[in-house]
Amino acid sequence: MSKYGIGQPVLRFEDPKLLRGQGRYINDVNLPGQAYAVFVRSPHAHAKIKSIDVEAAKAAPGVLAAYTGHDVRADGLGMPKANMPRKRPDGKPMYAPQRPPLVTDRVRYVGDPVVMVIAETLAQAKDAAELVEIDYEPLRSVTLTEDTVKPGAPAVWDDCPDNISNHVPRGKKDETEEAIKGAARVIKRRYVITRVHAQYMEPRGTLGYYDQGEDRLILYADVQYPHRVRNMLAQNVFKVPESKMRVIAQDVGGGFGTKGWQYIEHRLTLWAARKLLRPVKWTCERSEAVMADEHGRDNVGEIELALDKDNKFVALKLEMLANIGAYVGSDRNLLSPFGMIGTVLGVYRIPKAYINVVGVLSNTNPTAPYRGAGRPEAIYLIERLIDDAARELGVDRVELRRKNMLPVSALPYQSPVGPYYDCGEFEKNMDMALQLADVAGFEARKAESKKRGRLRGLGIVNAIEQAAGPAQPEYAEIRFNPSGTAALLMGTKNQGQGHETMFKQILHEKLGIDPNEVQYIDGDTDRVAFGMGTNGSRSTVLGGSAVFVAADKVIEKGKLIAGHLLEADKQDIEFAEGNFKVKGTDKSVPLKEVAKAAFNPTKWPKGFEGGLYENATFKAERDTYPNGCHICELEVDPDTGDVTMDRYFVVDDVGTVMNPIGLKGQIHGGVAQGIGQILSEQVVWDRESGQLLTASFLDYAMPRAQMVPNMEVKSNPVPTKFNPLGAKGAGEAGTVGAMPVVMNAIMDALAPLGVTDVAMPATPLNVWRAIEAAQRS
Repeated sequence: MSKYGIGQPVLRFEDPKLLRGQGRYINDVNLPGQAYAVFVRSPHAHAKIKSIDVEAAKAAPGVLAAYTGHDVRADGLGMPKANMPRKRPDGKPMYAPQRPPLVTDRVRYVGDPVVMVIAETLAQAKDAAELVEIDYEPLRSVTLTEDTVKPGAPAVWDDCPDNISNHVPRGKKDETEEAIKGAARVIKRRYVITRVHAQYMEPRGTLGYYDQGEDRLILYADVQYPHRVRNMLAQNVFKVPESKMRVIAQDVGGGFGTKGWQYIEHRLTLWAARKLLRPVKWTCERSEAVMADEHGRDNVGEIELALDKDNKFVALKLEMLANIGAYVGSDRNLLSPFGMIGTVLGVYRIPKAYINVVGVLSNTNPTAPYRGAGRPEAIYLIERLIDDAARELGVDRVELRRKNMLPVSALPYQSPVGPYYDCGEFEKNMDMALQLADVAGFEARKAESKKRGRLRGLGIVNAIEQAAGPAQPEYAEIRFNPSGTAALLMGTKNQGQGHETMFKQILHEKLGIDPNEVQYIDGDTDRVAFGMGTNGSRSTVLGGSAVFVAADKVIEKGKLIAGHLLEADKQDIEFAEGNFKVKGTDKSVPLKEVAKAAFNPTKWPKGFEGGLYENATFKAERDTYPNGCHICELEVDPDTGDVTMDRYFVVDDVGTVMNPIGLKGQIHGGVAQGIGQILSEQVVWDRESGQLLTASFLDYAMPRAQMVPNMEVKSNPVPTKFNPLGAKGAGEAGTVGAMPVVMNAIMDALAPLGVTDVAMPATPLNVWRAIEAAQRS
């Protein structure tokens, strides 16, 4: 088998340049004559703006401009809006307040931008920003999700006094409630999933440029969807043809969903560049990021599981509050968890189900997709509930899962709340993981921990996620050069996942091209014709399938030239391992020579269209469903509440594995982010004042190396038939399983002490408080 083919452990082609410091991140991009922007942001969670005075800032040394929202409004810039068809619970249309680029009348969260100062140097812009005077009248605020709908809660928007933006019901409510009423046992719990921030390696940035000669706006930005950002800016903000807008995204220092879309800084730097006739650059600083960016998660779920007398699941009901922040700037702010909550039934047969997700407004940053985008939340809810049910019923949690798990014979399976599981071996995943983790030896390890005064816990979860849906097609182009080398242009956008390596592997598998002779291009809307970008574990499934289809087109066109060169009819030509061959003979010609001939008119067959460049746009028939089993063991110090991760195991099914090394990297990274949310990460505001308390790494606790144990990852691939690769997606699988398995392990460790819940994140303080509360009760 070729060392570069699908399934081979190929080292990443991207890494050498990055390790040598030769990457080009957004802050590496500079243009002659560029100016620097700084934003003055609200220090209040909620306040009226009585006045804004920028005159002193304008007079400061080096200042080119100090803009307010009135300046932006005067130029007629448009505002994106949400288009998803949603309603409120009372049947009225969704309340979805648009987000102005600069606020003029009332700030609604800490970090809401009010003034943009631009100067010759960054230091001058910062100094001038300190001179801006804004007179605020503070108002009552609401930042905690559960508080938003309480009687008397402050209204984020006056014309939405109950703070409810919209709701999304799924399933049959009456039938589900009837099944719950008739059940032998009902387990009901309330789980809070906290808010987090992506905290990527490189904070966001943007550089706007106006080309006077072409009357064209050019944006350099670290975004995940360059083409969609271009379309949004052109159509909705600047109201110009797409040809007048170019977006360039080069190396991206981590995205995780949070860098996906168009932020207000993108439109403002472009707008200012056009006004000043100079490039304008903005770089988010680490201490500004939590205030400036969209956040992830943040919901409260009340969930019920009904069982019959034999402990078979008969119904599930979920009522969830999802905090969507102060604005709904686009559909993006409605995607998580509304679009993905259907996987809350997990890998289990639950005949009746009803889900109602209520989106609530608050005096906080808008929320948006963050690694997993609703799927980790869904699996957290069901897998925690199953563990709690097993404890309450006094049954083995593994056997309770096994009894209710969807067998292979039940697939394909149509869930009562939407998902269509086409394939998978869920029980085999669990059995492989139980053996891999030596769960049979857990009791001995638990006894050894006890001797040292530690509590050992075991977490076991079965995870499934919804990925790579049919709503967004993806594009690939294979463009040969006259020398026989090629360029591969992709509509997805790499942010560290190893796209270049993986797509070259697919291309090599299909065409036999040496990856070192392939130029990889993404992220530039002028060079790549189309693309939906990277999100939702879709790049391999959709982008890879587009490469696969485009390669088939190359082969078909190549057969025409090969037949001419080999003096045979096209139908007598076959292709394999990089060579065209006349069937039943030893006459052959390499693809590279065919590619060269495609640019040499003397070697063309009659009627042949010269050149060898093909593209494809692939649209999936259905969503895919990556799945797997996660098991972890950890220890808790009952005196301090400190949690120490010890062992972690994953058996995953992401369909066909493109590159085992890359897959393990994706799993490891996703697990680390899940561990981080459970053990340390949380965006926190003061409940009374609305002040942001976690604006920097002094207060926002990132996961550290010692938190993340060694992991053992094995695959149990069950390829899907809904794309030519059989791939299901891998980018978010680690996080989907990690969040619930770590918390379940903590709860298992604390169960002997009578602890029934621990506030997320499970910091030493929160764990210690839970232990103390249990001992007092």
